[in-house]
Amino acid sequence: MSPEFSELIVYACPTGPLAEQLDSFFARSLQQFGPNTAHRYMPHCTLTGFFHDRPASIPVYVDALDAALNATQSSMPQPPLQITAMVLSDMFKYLKVESDWMIDTIKDFTGRVHSPTRSDDLRLKSWLHLSLAYDHAPEHEMLLNDLARRCIDPAAQAGWDLRFYERLPADQWTLHASWKL
Repeated sequence: MSPEFSELIVYACPTGPLAEQLDSFFARSLQQFGPNTAHRYMPHCTLTGFFHDRPASIPVYVDALDAALNATQSSMPQPPLQITAMVLSDMFKYLKVESDWMIDTIKDFTGRVHSPTRSDDLRLKSWLHLSLAYDHAPEHEMLLNDLARRCIDPAAQAGWDLRFYERLPADQWTLHASWKL
């Protein structure tokens, strides 16, 4: 992608006790087993795929997200996103997340946002999850499962923020906007 385009994405990020447990899991898994692909990101639930647009367009996306949240806020459940399971499958560990409301809010966002300079389509995510570990060494499979069970309570209290990020080179991140859900 041309350097004149920014790589942008929308995430829902946990806060509170669940976020603290996730931070502990990520730190301990990195220390004990080395990096895996999940370490390249903050704990999050992906709501759109990455998309590319000029930096000057960022306020268009922020305004559209704000408008979508305002339009759907009256129907927001509590909690707005629900962790329903911890899945520890071969080579991929994640928390299963459900939220019809969040999916509807992101659909509303994509219907509102119009940017003639975006270079690719907005791709909505309907399989909501929060990755814990993937692309790790096979010999760490069971050890990561055990660590996840010890560190993370899927029923832990969680707040959520809707966040609009830009990913920079070397996996650096700029947070352009955040809304407490």
